[in-house]
Amino acid sequence: MKSLFLIATCFCLTFTFAQSNNFKIFGSIKSVDENLPLESATVHVERVQDSSVISYTITNKEGEFQLEDKTNDKSVNLYISYVGYKTYYKKVELNKETIDLGVIEMEVSNALDEVVIKSAAPITIKKDTLEFNVKSFKTKKDATVEDLLKQLPGVEVDDEGKIKVNGKEVNKILVNGKPFFGDDPTITTKNLTKDIIEKIQVVDTKTKSEAFTGETVDGENKTINLTIKEENNKGVFGRVAAGGGTDERYEMAGMLNYFDNDQRISVLAGGNNINSPGFSFGEIRKMFGGGSSMSMSSNGSFTIDGRSFGGGEGIVKSQNIGANYADELSETTDISADYFYSGSSSENKRATQRENILPDSRYFTNSLSSTYNDNDNHSANMGFDIEVDSTFLINIDPSFRYSKSKTTFDNFEESLNDERILTNESNTNSLVENDAKNFRNNLNVTKRFGDKGAFVRVSLTNEINARNSDDFLTSQTNVYGEDVNNPNNPDYVLIDQVIRDQYTDGEGGVSNFRSDIRYRLPIIKKEFFINFDYDYSRDKSTDRKSTFDKDANGEYSIFNNDLSTDFEYLNESMTPGVSLSYRKEKWSARAGFDYIFRTLENVDLLRPQLSIKRRFEATELWSSFNYRFNPKASLWTGYRLNNTPPQLEQLQPFANVSDPLNTVVGNPNLEPSNNHRISMGFNAFDWQKRTGFYSYVSATFIENQVVSKTTIDENFVRETTYANVDGNYRVNGNLDYSKDVKVDSLRTIKFGVGAFANLNKSINFNNDVMYASKVRSISPSASLTFTWKDILEIRPRYRITFTTNKYDIDDFEDRKFSYHDLNIKTALFLPKNFEWRNDIQYNYNPNIGPGFQSSAWFWNSTLAYSVLKNNGTVTLKVYDLLNQNTNARRTATQNYIQDSQSTVLEQYFMLSFSWKFNSLGKKGETGGNDVFFFD
Repeated sequence: MKSLFLIATCFCLTFTFAQSNNFKIFGSIKSVDENLPLESATVHVERVQDSSVISYTITNKEGEFQLEDKTNDKSVNLYISYVGYKTYYKKVELNKETIDLGVIEMEVSNALDEVVIKSAAPITIKKDTLEFNVKSFKTKKDATVEDLLKQLPGVEVDDEGKIKVNGKEVNKILVNGKPFFGDDPTITTKNLTKDIIEKIQVVDTKTKSEAFTGETVDGENKTINLTIKEENNKGVFGRVAAGGGTDERYEMAGMLNYFDNDQRISVLAGGNNINSPGFSFGEIRKMFGGGSSMSMSSNGSFTIDGRSFGGGEGIVKSQNIGANYADELSETTDISADYFYSGSSSENKRATQRENILPDSRYFTNSLSSTYNDNDNHSANMGFDIEVDSTFLINIDPSFRYSKSKTTFDNFEESLNDERILTNESNTNSLVENDAKNFRNNLNVTKRFGDKGAFVRVSLTNEINARNSDDFLTSQTNVYGEDVNNPNNPDYVLIDQVIRDQYTDGEGGVSNFRSDIRYRLPIIKKEFFINFDYDYSRDKSTDRKSTFDKDANGEYSIFNNDLSTDFEYLNESMTPGVSLSYRKEKWSARAGFDYIFRTLENVDLLRPQLSIKRRFEATELWSSFNYRFNPKASLWTGYRLNNTPPQLEQLQPFANVSDPLNTVVGNPNLEPSNNHRISMGFNAFDWQKRTGFYSYVSATFIENQVVSKTTIDENFVRETTYANVDGNYRVNGNLDYSKDVKVDSLRTIKFGVGAFANLNKSINFNNDVMYASKVRSISPSASLTFTWKDILEIRPRYRITFTTNKYDIDDFEDRKFSYHDLNIKTALFLPKNFEWRNDIQYNYNPNIGPGFQSSAWFWNSTLAYSVLKNNGTVTLKVYDLLNQNTNARRTATQNYIQDSQSTVLEQYFMLSFSWKFNSLGKKGETGGNDVFFFD
């Protein structure tokens, strides 16, 4: 650790020796034809020697711009670009610090004119589209799309690969406007390389039909479209990797892509036994499973990558294979299809000790369990987009899923009173096998009318699901109490015993149908609309479990009526609605009203007297407002009222006695809950100053929320039902500020500060006593990224969380927690062809109880060496270098304090090799490093 900080200090001291010159270039832009200022024009300067971008900005609403930066160059090339106008070029001599270019007039572009200036702007704003020119952003050789995205202004990529653009989450990535391996963006960003990409376009996420009709959406999610260079649209590229390590750890993966203009075929496969669910190609950033995702709960527990203090529960062995196909069958028909198989085997052993807190007493439970699970999952998706003509679009999207699993579970549990006297105990052994099939199809038909924005859309969705299960269970439950025949006996005696040896044959199915009809009537052409909607939904499901006890001959032939079920559920709703939408250049607003007619019905075929039927009517409201102050800043607000009915399992009065220590009974008198959600957000990014500011606040108030209500008898046997409560709410918000500082042409610093806060109030029950709890927490954080091009990267990040839990009854003790998290990532690219990366996580929780470590270090280290002309990489990885993966945890809530420990992935060393290949070339001609060529 000391050496890392020493290296960081030495490099930071070199900042003072930079010999760059400051410059400031400013001016304003207007159009020749209309003599009006041009807002959102891109202005950038490039180095004369190699055309690399030095600085860039966007003009304001008065057409004004100002470029400030540092460079060692004596002159630069300045370019100004705006859609529909000729690119302006000027060579600027940096013979003084401040340069005023005055008013620059832009001429309208003529498509017949010869294009002389070909330099493309780094950033272009086209109405609702933000476009980045890839060649303007320098990255390391063989950078992935994810590496490239991290260099773009306003784009944030976390360690799990999740992407945000100006504070909005990216939930879809397209390649040339088409999906690439379904809905997982990380498969695209981690495996496609920058060198085949020409432009990156960012737009609001829309469905295919919404994009076809030009509808305005809330903009809370973004879509990234990667456009492939024309000359890279034919050929083969991909990579393969394999690694083996100590403790029999292994990982392997491969991906092959074939592009032939509009046709794309991709195949990938992988497998490992190191708890990695996805595809890793020996990438040194991936660290074979990371150690970078951290979360903390209000009860003082914390988890990193699913583990506590450095370890995840269980060991998982997984294998995956997938294929993707996309093509244009004709000028009017596009097709896409993908298939994915994933299989896994896992094992986990877990031990817990819990102190349960009641309003008037306490009791203790201990448990030991072991779980073994095997899963196989198959999924297939297809998509057909048929554009009958310019006004008529048909989308058909069928999908199929099949899964099969086998789980073996063994568990021992005991409860003791506050004098540590045994009150009950149970031993359970089960073997469960499940298989499920699911088919779903979605049909959208959209027809536009005229040129004012009118359209009608019909959506039909049907889903069929079938599942079967075989469950073999043996258990013994003993309940102990006072010896009524000998009151002086301090020990408890057996007062009840339940022994089970059973087989349950289960089957169920789901048949869902949904339809939606929308008609949009324009009031003002392409600006003001009234929308009429009608939704119909009918979900019908069956759930049958036939349980048989073993007879004297060892056969499962005795039908157990108490543990058997045979239900038919129906959830049917009809929802008419109307909404208004208004769209201007800088702002848009929407508001809508829905009225729901809902029927919930549960038919109990074994106990007809328990069948129920409930009808609900409710109003739902929603509204949103978006305002764009300028290309750098925008504001959005929203309100939504949702009505949520209780689940049928919560309504049905059937007593579920499958767990002898906890009987669950529904409440047929439950009412629906109403959720009021208010949200607001503001984000701003100054292209010139490289500053970003993001803020968000949300408040949800819940009426009639359904909560569980458990009562515990003197032997600590529980009975659970459900009840409505009022007064629950959740408020949370965050602030983030970041700034990039360019020291010189090689060194940059990016720092960020932020804070996340929340306030929750929950009404619950503890042994039939109602209470309220309030949880307040705030998490300030700070981060720094220092990059020395081709030499070094250092990224420290620190966060501290303060949490307070308060209760309105004296029996519960108020609690305060604090938690510290420090993460340091380093990368050293010297000597040539070497790359050394470290990922160090330190956690400190001073609230841990006696016998548990209050701090933990988790260190992954990777050393890679490039061979075979940079097409191959040999990598040595160390997982948990300090070997502190103990996975012991203490969890504290208002109801209990629990200590637990489970199976964990321990330290290993792994040596791997990865190899990439690429034959993409212009019009099918292969480029360098040829490996394959397809005619």
